[in-house]
Amino acid sequence: MSPKQVKTVPESGTEVFIPLAKLKKSPKNARKTPHSEAAIEAYAASIAAKGILQNLVVEPEYDAEGTATGFYRVTIGEGRRLAQLLRAKRKEIKKSEPIRCIVDTANDPHEISLDENVTREDMHPADQFEAFKKLADERGFGAEEIAARFGVTPHVVRQRLRLGAVSPKLMQLYRDGDLTLEQLSAFAITEDHARQEAVYERLSYNRDGTAIRRLLTETHVPATDRRARFVGIEAYTEAGGTMLRDLFTEDRGGYFEDVALIDLLVTAKLGHAADAVREAEGWKWTEAHLDFPHAHGMRRTYPHSVELLAEDRAALATTQAEFDRLTEQYQTAEELPDDVDARFGELEAEIERLEAKRQVYDPDDVARGGAFVILNHDGTVRIERGFIRREDEQPHPRPEQRGEAETAGEAGAAADQPLRHGDEEEAGDSAIGEEEDDRPLSDLLVRDLTAHRTLGLRLNLGEQPDVAMVAVTHALSAQIFYVGADAHVVGIQPIRTDLAAHADGIEDTPAGKAWTDRHANWARQMPRDVTSLWTFVAELDRDSRVALFAHCVALTVNAVKLPWERKPRAVATADLLADAVTLDMAAYWRPTARSYFGRVTKTRIVEAVGEGANREAAERLADMKKVDMAEAAEQLLAATGWLPALLRTVRPQERADVHGSDAYPEAAE
Repeated sequence: MSPKQVKTVPESGTEVFIPLAKLKKSPKNARKTPHSEAAIEAYAASIAAKGILQNLVVEPEYDAEGTATGFYRVTIGEGRRLAQLLRAKRKEIKKSEPIRCIVDTANDPHEISLDENVTREDMHPADQFEAFKKLADERGFGAEEIAARFGVTPHVVRQRLRLGAVSPKLMQLYRDGDLTLEQLSAFAITEDHARQEAVYERLSYNRDGTAIRRLLTETHVPATDRRARFVGIEAYTEAGGTMLRDLFTEDRGGYFEDVALIDLLVTAKLGHAADAVREAEGWKWTEAHLDFPHAHGMRRTYPHSVELLAEDRAALATTQAEFDRLTEQYQTAEELPDDVDARFGELEAEIERLEAKRQVYDPDDVARGGAFVILNHDGTVRIERGFIRREDEQPHPRPEQRGEAETAGEAGAAADQPLRHGDEEEAGDSAIGEEEDDRPLSDLLVRDLTAHRTLGLRLNLGEQPDVAMVAVTHALSAQIFYVGADAHVVGIQPIRTDLAAHADGIEDTPAGKAWTDRHANWARQMPRDVTSLWTFVAELDRDSRVALFAHCVALTVNAVKLPWERKPRAVATADLLADAVTLDMAAYWRPTARSYFGRVTKTRIVEAVGEGANREAAERLADMKKVDMAEAAEQLLAATGWLPALLRTVRPQERADVHGSDAYPEAAE
């Protein structure tokens, strides 16, 4: 039907073409809430692709005298009118574009506009998901083309296509109301129908989206994993690896599906890094490990301080001067230019390289020793140097020395044998011979005499606290800093607990690195030969000796709670120690989505925000998804110093007020 210009008022029910510029919004339209920009965009995209599929319904406009003005008010189809106006604004059509309309003067405009919006039922979302997938499968439309035809973003189209690919069994459960859209979206993380259905069968009472995603990705490696960060998505995909993407949540880069491949790539890359360290630094050996091998059983050597060469001192001074100049120049800048930021990084790396030259390993230690190349928890490489294998320790005593010792032992053993009848004369001659030959004393006599000497040492040491401090510090240091030295005389044994076995990544925290630096600083000062350790400890000034003693004792502290242990007295003592040293864990640890909030229930998250921030903020979190709630809690509590109860230091009186006298009932037994 060709367009025709409307000059007189058509009869009701007539289909006419009216110029866009002659159409107005009807004041009698029942819809008072404006159309959203997204809805208008969708209408415009649909009309551009397919034309107006449903006629507008209009009524003529009359002036105060009852004369037709030539304009028409849109009773039904206001969204389509606005979409055409948007297209005209974009110069896609002219304002004179004829719009196909039905004139209706027989019905009440308000009632029919209400009827248009009320007496209809929207398509079930499942039908929409499957219809989008059909467009992609049967007509070959990509996400961008479908998005353009329906006025939505390509990301929304990809989400609907992924939902349309969910197992038909689960889709029917969604239609029947047995699955929510959130749960269906969680299943859509994979297109493997068998796996989707298997996970559905495994679901218990906890059926939220987070639990479903966790089950579907339990055999995958998240992109945030240290192995994935170390290898990188590009290298993994180039090696033939495939990625799993979650289109419905922030997946932080997705999931690596081929675990065996990622492990192979990690091993190869770490191995190359270990080889590079050995070639560059000259170590006898290097070993690549995913985690530090705490049970290595080797002695460790540390570098000693040396003066920088003249050219290195000059280079360091020049680099530091440029760093200081840039720091002063940009100290008030809110954001650094990219080139300046990059230059800061280069200067920091150069300063670190030159400063490292102040610490040098003994060439003999390098020739006999090795280094571990380890994958840090942040996906970077960590190098731990200076380990000496037992077979590479200094040579054993010469063969003739061992022979003399064995001979002496045999003579001593013979002297301890009981005398046989008739051997008295021989024994007497033997005794005379011992004196003449200056043979060693019998084992029995040695034990007797050294027992008396030990008693004397105890009596005198008990009266000299300063020497006792030297003896204890020597005993602890000998066992902590030397492997198998067996040089201590005080029977105190340090028992060390490997905290890395209880807290993943603890070595990479600022507190973990501070402890490592402190230990390495003492280790560098230790004499190479353990026989010189007593003199070293005794010659320390009092403050340094006490500091070394405190460090050694601190290494033995163990306040880790294990589920199978019941040690109420030790727990109480740990609380007393925390109070005595004025422990404030906020200086060493803060709650994040990874360290705490992602590992507790939503109820505990809300309680934490209520305690650390305010009750109103906590209430706003209540309806969030677990992942979003955890991240929001991290932001809200970042600067508050809030700590979970296990990490708080409570003074004895406060503890008694909270728990009463029965806080640690077993301690009173």
